[in-house]
Order: sequence, then C-alpha cells, then structure tokens
Amino acid sequence: MSKTETLARHLEKLHINNMYKNDFYWTWDKTDDELDAIFTVADALRDLRERNISTKVFDSGLGISIFRDNSTRTRFSFASACNLLGLDIRDLDEKTSQIAHGETVRETANMVSFMADVIGIRDDMFIEEGHKYQKTFMDALDEGYEKGILEQRPTLVNLQCDVDHPTQSMADLLHVIHEMGGVENLKGKKVAMTWAYSPSYGKPLSVPQGIIGLFTRFGMDVVLAHPEGYEILPEVEDIARKNAEESGGSFKKVSSMEEAFRDADIVYPKSWAPFRAMEKRTRLYREGDRAGIDALEKELLAQNAGHKDWTCSEEMMKLTKDGRALYMHCLPADITGLSCETGEVDNSVFDRYIEPLYREASFKPYIIAAMIFLSQVKDPVGALRDLEKRGEKRKEF
Repeated sequence: MSKTETLARHLEKLHINNMYKNDFYWTWDKTDDELDAIFTVADALRDLRERNISTKVFDSGLGISIFRDNSTRTRFSFASACNLLGLDIRDLDEKTSQIAHGETVRETANMVSFMADVIGIRDDMFIEEGHKYQKTFMDALDEGYEKGILEQRPTLVNLQCDVDHPTQSMADLLHVIHEMGGVENLKGKKVAMTWAYSPSYGKPLSVPQGIIGLFTRFGMDVVLAHPEGYEILPEVEDIARKNAEESGGSFKKVSSMEEAFRDADIVYPKSWAPFRAMEKRTRLYREGDRAGIDALEKELLAQNAGHKDWTCSEEMMKLTKDGRALYMHCLPADITGLSCETGEVDNSVFDRYIEPLYREASFKPYIIAAMIFLSQVKDPVGALRDLEKRGEKRKEF
C-alpha cells in the first residue's frame, strides 16, 4: 500500500465537512480532526510530488496574495502551494494599485476576485489591525458573492496577522511530528517558547502566540519565557491554558530563559515586540505621529539592549534535555557573529541545526497547499486517490 493511500484511509475517518468553502483565520478555530486533516493532506501531497506525480487539481484559477509586510519564505511558500495545485499566482501590490489612489477594501476585494479560488493575506504589524483587515476583506467577498457579482467566493488563508501565524505554527508542528516519529510521541515533550534579543524592534507577536496556541493542543508541556515588559496577547495565553487542560499537557510562564531551556526537548528562541508597545505604535500610526513613532523605536531598542543575555548560546543549549534539544526558528534569525554582533542565537548553534531548520521551512508550502486543497476540494479523499491513480508525471526525466 502506498503512503498516499495510507494517508487517504486515515483522512476518511476524520470529520472535516466544515472545511469545504471555509476560511482559515487561526488554528484554535479548527477542530482536532481538521488540524489532523491538514497534516495528513500535506504529507500526501508531498509524497505524490516526491514520486513525480502531478498534484494539480485545478486547470485554471488564481491564488491572490496580499503582503502588507515584507516576506520571503511565506511569499514563496504561498506561490509554491498555488502552483503545486495548478493555480496561477498574482501578488497585489498596494503601492502600485488603485489602493494608493484611495480605492476601498470593499472595492479592491471584489475587483481582484472574479476568478480567484484563494486569497492569502499577511498583515501582522499592527495590533487590532491585521485580523480586522482580513475579516473586512472577506466580508466584502461574502457580499459580492451573495449579490451575484462573483461567480464563486474565494477562501482565505491567513499568511500571518497580528494574532496568529497558522501556516508557520502548523509547518513547525509537522516538522516536530516527523522529528519525534509521530504525533503520538508529542505528549509530555517540553517546549520552550522564549523571547530572544534582537538588535531590531517591532517584530510581530504572532509567532510565539501561534506556537503556544497550537502546541498546547497535543499534550505538550509548553513554557513561555520573556523578560518583564514583553507580554503577548493575554487572550492567547488563556487559549493556551485551556488547550493544555483539555489535552493533558501544561502551559506556564517563566521570567528566565534558563528555566525555560532546562530539560527542554524543543527550544524556540525568537524576538518579538512588547504587546503594549505594539498597541502604542498602532495608535501613533493612526494619528500620523512620526516623531512619536521615532521616539518609540529608540525606546524599544534601548529596552531590548538591556536583555542581551537572552540568547540561544552553547551554554544555554547544554541546559536542554541531554544537551540536544531540537532548535527551531521561523527564519530569518539574528545570528551572533554572522548577521549581527549580538542576536537571537550563536552562530555555532545555528550552523549545527541548519539542515533541520531548512527541513522545518520546507513543510510550509505543503501546509498552505493542504489548507487550499481542503477548502476547495469537496471530496479530498477521492481527489487524492484520483491523483495517484492517474499517475500523471509532473515532468519527464
């Protein structure tokens, strides 16, 4: 029996009817079966591609990406996912579109979506704005579809907002599942999600929020560590506590990187901006207070500089379980002695884990493709089997 058939049989047992024609905003809105389905389809699509079997389920259509913040990995992962399934990809550049001339979100949403199957949006820089923009965009598409303007209503993939980064956290967890030899081996594993020093400011909170909001659902012991003043959204902490209670895992906060790293199976040292400071920055941008924004940046850089000891050093890694914890990062990392004088991780640690880091990143295109597949394919089990049965070569060697 092929790997894809084994995965299709597993998918058959899951209750996932609500995924069809539905959006993906954040992981905690999805059931356990729905998350399982995304991992399952991602692995199946990867298996088919590795065997040179075409995974194109579309013969036309568009995937539209809107990146309101800089991106390399997520941008190319979304493009790769669309191409994998047979969709063309177009990136909406707000600076060169009519948006720059005052076009409304409602108008833009409908004008770009006539033949679109999926919309991927990244809007992560401003607290209370990113998710709001995504929801406003999709509400406009609901209206356009209901009034017959659009022949179909595209579905959303959240490519990162101010609250969650679901494509990243799910790619990270699928990487962990493979590294640990199966989802059944995750229970009881200690995960250290820690703040780390960066010589830059304003990094989004959605990665640590996404990690604690997802990993706590799998019976893992998740520890969130940060210096005083670097709090994340309290409502996401509440979600993590609830998830841990339901899964039999645990969630706790500590104020020491050393405590978080001690006996950890997985470490994820990553810089992020303080929640309250990001709230203030959002307000300053709304008010157009350029001087206030500049002053806040200087204040936050000085605050960061007081915590240069929060770095993933060789000494810190020795505290982990057997000194061999799995080091993870969403990339790009601030690497001490390579990309900066002092950063999130020592160059020697980063270099030692560079191959697993690349494997971690490689799961994201398949996670995104699985999200699109499950929202656009009515019979995903039949579609996977049909792709394998047809056995159409992706290319001839």
